[in-house]
Formats: sequence, structure tokens, C-alpha cells
Amino acid sequence: MSPAQDRPAPGAAFSADVEDYFQAEALRAHCPREAWASAEDRTEASTDRLLEILASRAIRGTFFILGWTASRHPGLVRRIAAAGHEVASHGSDHELIYRQSPDAFRDDVRRARRLLQDLSGQEVIGYRAPSYTIVARTRWALPILAEEGYRYDSSIFPIARRRYGIPGAPRMPHRIALAGGGTIAEFPLPTVRFGPVNVPLTGGAYLRLLPWRYQLWAVRRRIGAGSPFVLNVHPWELDPDQPRFPVGWRTRWTHYHNLDRAEARLKALLGEGTFGTLAEVLGRLGLLTDPAGTGPIDVGR
Repeated sequence: MSPAQDRPAPGAAFSADVEDYFQAEALRAHCPREAWASAEDRTEASTDRLLEILASRAIRGTFFILGWTASRHPGLVRRIAAAGHEVASHGSDHELIYRQSPDAFRDDVRRARRLLQDLSGQEVIGYRAPSYTIVARTRWALPILAEEGYRYDSSIFPIARRRYGIPGAPRMPHRIALAGGGTIAEFPLPTVRFGPVNVPLTGGAYLRLLPWRYQLWAVRRRIGAGSPFVLNVHPWELDPDQPRFPVGWRTRWTHYHNLDRAEARLKALLGEGTFGTLAEVLGRLGLLTDPAGTGPIDVGR
């Protein structure tokens, strides 16, 4: 990677949720947690492919890594860190937050952070919930994150969906006041506003499912306005040859549709602007503070 002073200030953030195809919530009924160890593991190949794409464009991003995955692929975590990317937490076991008690959640994020810090040599300050499940009824998770050393979250999707979303949440990066005092930075998932409704912009399954011309227009609009957003992907979405489960039509569409087009779409969007880590963009916006909450922190490297 080029030295920080030779890189243009990122106008947008890039992130990846490092988990494998069989860990997606949509496939839970076909591959439950107790079956993960016996599934064909394709994590390293798909994530290494993503690392190659980013390296070819001198892009540094944030990798939200699942603790379960990190424990089985410690060398991958080290390669991600050695390439200059930010290592962040996706929790330990990909359990949706509203299926956990506060104590179980605290244990989950504490274990993941400790493991990722040991493997990467970085301080892990960012978190993204499995399936974006910081929602209205799980806001109690945010103070726990701050107490456990996380300085920012990127789990809130300001849309209305069956499994996730807070429709009235701010659409831009901001700080959230926490019960009991203190704040935490939030980098929401990207949307476009149409009248009273927020519509997903791109990223994750939306990279594959939304009309391509709309995504390109929306990304150009955000970049042209200087409006920060995060482009997110799962490495398994760059793996069109992954094993298929006998799913129903809905999951077949949401999980498998356009897997053969995801890489080309990602490359095209990465060419539209300058991308960096979430910590870099939040730091540029003055939204990160030190653990004591006394002032901004320097995230330049």
C-alpha cells in the first residue's frame, strides 16, 4: 500500500463482512450452526480474491471478521492486517442480536474483539452486527459495545425490512448518545431518499439484486455530492461456484441471483471514487473519539 500521505483522502468507505456462504442467515435452516464445521469451507479463496481486487486498486478497507472464521483461518486475518486493511469485528458466532441476552451479547463481542486483536496486532474499534440486527428493540447493544472498547458501529440500516432496519435513523455518519452517558459513532448502511422513503443504495445482496443502472446512478450521486457512504460486500458473493442448497424460490433469488455478476459490478463501483477504511472516513469527519471520550483520535497510518 502507498504511504498514507500519498493516498487521496477517501470520500467513501469500503467494507467486507468475512463469513462464508453457509453462514448466511437465509441458509440457517439448511446449514445450522452445528453443521458449519462439516460444510465445504471456501472462505480463504473468496477473501483472497477480494484482497487481490483491492490491492490492484490500492484500496484499503475494513474487514468485519467473524470470530468463528478467525479462529479457523488465523493466517487470513494476519494477511488482511498485513495488507494495510482495518480489522473489525462481526461478532463471534453470527447470532442475531435479538436472539441473545445482553450478557450473551457482551460475551460474544468481547471474545471476538480479543481474538481479532491477538491475531491482527491492531486495536479493534469497529463492529457490525450479523444481518444488521441493531434495531429499535436492540439499541441496548450500543452501550455494551462502547463498554467493551468499540469506538464505532456500522449495523444500522435506515430502512424498513422484515429482519432488520430502523427507518427513521439518520442516513449519514453520526454519533449516538448512549444511556448512562457517553456516545458511539455510527456509520449507517447506505440509502437514497425518495420522498418519505429510504431505499437501499448498493452493497451486500443489493449489489446483486438491485438494477445496475440505479446503483451506478446512486453511487455517482453520493460521490458527486461529497456525501460519505460505505460500499459493503461478502467475499462469498464473489464465488459463483459455491455449493448450492435446496432452498425455496425466495432464498434462491436473494442468495444466488447474479453471483456471476457481483465481481464485475464491484470493480465498476470501486472505480467511481476514492475508498478507505471506515475508521479513516469517520476520523476525517471528526466522529471518532478516544476511549475516554475526551477528543478526536488520529486514524491516519
